[in-house]
Amino acid sequence: MGSPEGRFHFAIDRGGTFTDVFAQCPGGHVRVLKLLSEDPANYVDAPTEGIRRILEQEGGMLLPRDRPLDTSRIASIRMGTTVATNALLERRGERVALLVTRGFRDLLHVGTQAREDLFDLAVPMPEMLYEEVLEVDERVVLYRGEPGAGTPVKGRTGDLLEVQQPVDLGGLRGKLEGLLSRGIRSLAVVLMHSYTWAQHEQQVGALARELGFTHVSLSSEAMPMVRIVPRGHTACADAYLTPTIQRYVQGFRRGFQGQLKDVQVLFMRSDGGLAPVDSFSGSRAVLSGPAGGVVGYSATTYRVEGGHPVIGFDMGGTSTDVSRYAGEFEHVFEASTAGVTLQAPQLDINTVAAGGGSRLFFRSGLFVVGPESAGAHPGPACYRKGGPVTVTDANLVLGRLLPASFPRIFGPGEDQPLSLEASRKALEAVATEVNSFLTNGPCPASPLSLEEVAMGFVRVANEAMCRPIRALTQARGHDPSAHVLACFGGAGGQHACAIARALGMDTVHIHRHSGLLSALGLALADVVHEAQEPCSLPYAPETFVQLDQRLSRLEEQCVDALRAQGFPRAQISTESFLHLRYQGTDCALMVSAHQHPATACSPIAGDFGAGFVERYMREFGFTIPERPVVVDDVRVRGTGHSGLRLEFVPKAQSGPPRVDKMTRCYFEGGYQETPVYLLGELGDGHKLQGPCLIIDSNSTILVEPGCQAEVTETGDIRISVGAEVPSTVGAQLDPIHLSIFSHRFMSIAEQMGRILQRTAISTNIKERLDFSCALFGPDGGLVSNAPHIPVHLGAMQETVQFQTQHLGADLRPGDVLLSNHPGAGGSHLPDLTVVTPVFWPGRTRPVFYVASRGHHADIGGITPGSMPPHSTTLQQEGAVFLSFRLVQAGVFQEEGSGPWVQNLYCLPEVEALSRSFGGGGGAHRQPCWRSFKTTGCGAVTEALRAPGKIPGCSGTRNLHDNLSDLRAQVAANQKGIQLVGELIGQYGLDVVQAYMGHIQANAELAVRDMLRAFGTSRQARGLPLEVSAEDHMDDGSPIRLRVQINLSQGSAVFDFSGTGPEVFGNLNAPRAITLSALIYCLRCLVGCDIPLNQGCLAPVRVVIPKGSILDPSPEAAVVGGNVLTSQRVVDVILGAFGACAASQGCMNNVTLGNAHMGYYETVAGGAGAGPGWHGRSGVHSHMTNTRITDPEILESRYPVILRRFELRLGSGGRGRFRGGDGVIRELLFREEALLSVLTERRAFQPYGLMGGEPGTRGLNLLIRKDGRTVNLGGKTSVPVCPGDVFCLHTPGGGGYGDPEDPAPLLASLLQPKAFPERGSVYEYRRAQETV
Repeated sequence: MGSPEGRFHFAIDRGGTFTDVFAQCPGGHVRVLKLLSEDPANYVDAPTEGIRRILEQEGGMLLPRDRPLDTSRIASIRMGTTVATNALLERRGERVALLVTRGFRDLLHVGTQAREDLFDLAVPMPEMLYEEVLEVDERVVLYRGEPGAGTPVKGRTGDLLEVQQPVDLGGLRGKLEGLLSRGIRSLAVVLMHSYTWAQHEQQVGALARELGFTHVSLSSEAMPMVRIVPRGHTACADAYLTPTIQRYVQGFRRGFQGQLKDVQVLFMRSDGGLAPVDSFSGSRAVLSGPAGGVVGYSATTYRVEGGHPVIGFDMGGTSTDVSRYAGEFEHVFEASTAGVTLQAPQLDINTVAAGGGSRLFFRSGLFVVGPESAGAHPGPACYRKGGPVTVTDANLVLGRLLPASFPRIFGPGEDQPLSLEASRKALEAVATEVNSFLTNGPCPASPLSLEEVAMGFVRVANEAMCRPIRALTQARGHDPSAHVLACFGGAGGQHACAIARALGMDTVHIHRHSGLLSALGLALADVVHEAQEPCSLPYAPETFVQLDQRLSRLEEQCVDALRAQGFPRAQISTESFLHLRYQGTDCALMVSAHQHPATACSPIAGDFGAGFVERYMREFGFTIPERPVVVDDVRVRGTGHSGLRLEFVPKAQSGPPRVDKMTRCYFEGGYQETPVYLLGELGDGHKLQGPCLIIDSNSTILVEPGCQAEVTETGDIRISVGAEVPSTVGAQLDPIHLSIFSHRFMSIAEQMGRILQRTAISTNIKERLDFSCALFGPDGGLVSNAPHIPVHLGAMQETVQFQTQHLGADLRPGDVLLSNHPGAGGSHLPDLTVVTPVFWPGRTRPVFYVASRGHHADIGGITPGSMPPHSTTLQQEGAVFLSFRLVQAGVFQEEGSGPWVQNLYCLPEVEALSRSFGGGGGAHRQPCWRSFKTTGCGAVTEALRAPGKIPGCSGTRNLHDNLSDLRAQVAANQKGIQLVGELIGQYGLDVVQAYMGHIQANAELAVRDMLRAFGTSRQARGLPLEVSAEDHMDDGSPIRLRVQINLSQGSAVFDFSGTGPEVFGNLNAPRAITLSALIYCLRCLVGCDIPLNQGCLAPVRVVIPKGSILDPSPEAAVVGGNVLTSQRVVDVILGAFGACAASQGCMNNVTLGNAHMGYYETVAGGAGAGPGWHGRSGVHSHMTNTRITDPEILESRYPVILRRFELRLGSGGRGRFRGGDGVIRELLFREEALLSVLTERRAFQPYGLMGGEPGTRGLNLLIRKDGRTVNLGGKTSVPVCPGDVFCLHTPGGGGYGDPEDPAPLLASLLQPKAFPERGSVYEYRRAQETV
């Protein structure tokens, strides 16, 4: 980064708390500066002030703050800023109106219809960015050539379209003028299918600009990709943030003479490239600050470490950013920030809630770090402003931070040093809680010292930060231990050695400017211009010429844009990408061909096909060679190489490194004398043995015992991480290790899930992520489960315990079991559970179990999809497995021989199940074929085909996917076995098994505390310790519950006696479903994050009458019980506790199909109100959280037109707090098909509580083409014809409290979410919790 012309180059990272300035001065030397981002008493703008100070210091002359700065000596200014991010987080952007196609006014409010937090009954959701909505009369649909269709037009994807209604600009004009009169000047225009037909948006935009709107964001320009919901959010973010950014830029320019007219001013975008200030937009700015750090370590650490892949670890005050670089930036093209899904290229930066300011808690015997943060104000306790105890305080108490090395900027007058005393006092309060639990808890133990408590919290924080790193690497098939850890940010240096050691990494690299690495990254970054357009061509030889032409055109656009910025052609490079996916899947990969040169069978731009197959295999473990590949988008990234390079003259050694002082730091085992070195005094080749501290003006680096730090020739610190000294951990409960084991057990389940998702082939598992993986103790009791799919909670435990009781000593090493029977812990038949018992040398019985449950798209039965709306027996719902050996002696039983398929009711164990319901056995029962063999081998292929032997039924319709997914489930289990084996190798079998029990006991304690608190509250109000509730299914079947609280024990009896009998239909719910609903409710009532395992049910005795709708006979149909009755059970439990009014109580299952297509969806409704909150409108509740298909995807893949999808205003129950509204969804059919609906709450309304009124019932209407309207009822299958319309009105939620009592505005409801996570790991977890 030379400065030959004798001028300054500035790179500035304006963060939320601090602004970092990196300056290359005339002559080549560097100056760095850190100052507060907000200090209105001293300066107006931090970046301007930073430039002023450096110019003043270098020039030796006073530069008054009240005068614009002379720019004659400034060559360039590069900036990364959190202005857009903060405006998004704090909702301080521009006033915006949304213009959307008529019928979709609430589309962005409903979004994916999934809720953010599964267990928060208030369903907090981010507020919308727009203030008003205008519906635009226009409509474009995909052309299908129906009779009477208009002349088709061709979209820019190549698709044929039909303009059913041109834009009514005359009617729109008056509405836009009304917006202007109300002071709204910024618009987001989001019209259906504008990604391929932009003309309508362009017409609306031209009219708006003509009328005087100052900013108009067209979704077709903001991001021309299919899927209107994320594209619409992106356009809204652009309209909301870009004016804010422009105002900031204008204010910044005013601080300079000529408003920086002759200075190159560039801003960092979310994708890691710099852009001219005039083209810096809001939707591309939200990761502007963090992106600089990724560029920084990619340009330094990766090069210095010889091209080894690098994990970026940026630990700040509020959060930690984790990313990866292995020679190219890893981008995602859709991610959420502050609740807004942005469809734009952005670096895959994963943010987790564990920073220096993360708060420390002790809850129910568990050490908890975050997600709440102390923030900059009041900050940690040591800031002297009355803040809470945090990770920073723990490090200060341990001696790992030295107050003398920090500036005196703390306290009310901002003139005092960090306060060790305040940290100790705040931590002592938590230590008192810990020691009270240890001495008075269930397992009495010796109290911990203050330092041991602080060390425990630091270790728990480290484990919390390791989990996303494992997930980020393993998600793409990489081993975390093969990476170098690049540590930067103000707080990361204290944790780097421990993080690397826990992940098996042997090298930590800390740049000499690690405290300002984002600013350094800005200095080293390149200028980027991207061009992208949608496409719908197959990737095939006949389209290669078209693809080359489109790529060439986009490349020309990029080159022209960069040349216009002054880059000669020699400094410009381009890279072409195709967004590819297998036909029929949603898993698209943005593929570059830079490592795959063109062949005779590829486009001239490169062999994208080879790149796609290679990456697909690496990330997912298989390919689908027989499946065509589709191009969704074409993209070119042009890069203008700045030629700026940072020169560093290494400082020569002058003898051994000088110890600045000695201090005492606390490590495992006690205090150790620890030398302190000053980074500025260290020279090339200096080696420092741990423990030691290395300090500079911006960061503190802790080199732990057993590690060695070395100064590199570039002045950086490279730490060689030694093996951890084994610590003795006993089987007795230790709350620190309990918290660590909690993270490790959950991490094992998460990593199992990653393997399953990578290796499965079906859409349900790979893309919808409809699966769960879990770890179980030696008794089959659940230890950890990931993700938290509500209907799976606790249910797998019933399955595993059935196998342990049923097979017992017959289990052998190498066995893997398959089960889905409702009587054996199954939920519904498509959910196949694979259970692997794990043996250990010297033990004759399994020492633990791992299991994975996945929803298979089809396993036979009377209808495709194996979810028939009118099934009356289990046999009609598909193949049934009670206890089938899928793998025997290590051999996958795909094919077999012999007459192994038997009558279900001829088997002794099923005879016993039948007798328990009063049945006499097989002779008089309707035959039900299924795949089961208690001993020997059976063929799973034959088992899956067996339902076809029953009249009216079919065997599985997708055997290939079934077998592939079952193998993937076996592989996921094997990964779990490997990981638990590593844990046992580290701690010993007895310790691991003991902590499996301890973590279950911890969940039990949390539930007991909740039950005691509930009982105590009732007792204080003179109310009995027994509560009850009753609700009904639409057929009149009652669900009755009586709960008896034992206050002294913190236990309860949940008695469902009086519940209606098994029904002739499929609303019967297996016992496991009721237990899942109960665990879900208990977790909601606890109100904070607890381990979800069998301990949750330990304080509870559940009474379910046999033969009832909640514990039906073995042959009863159950598919509706899984998706509908489960919701009513939740309504009854929450009603008994008075927690909230009833939510819609339905999943609104809609199936559409014919000979060549099938589609299934569940639809949102209203959530119930509660004490202090209004019910959320248009959201899924309780036992489901399924995402809805995007309208543009729906219309492009299926023969329907979505005419309307909006809130059903007024359908929520009135109350002091009103219930959420349901939705109205109208589907116009374009082909003959069979429509099936499986719904509830069409007869009984969702109840209100405490005087609140009930929500409105749902309604299913079919409007025939001739205008006749038919009420379909709650459950039916009906043929539909082209022109028919299905109109679904979903139920509203119940109200809470007297409607005449006005609801106060609660401050707690106005608080934003405690912490905004983001990144691909977060999106993956969110996706798994939305099935």
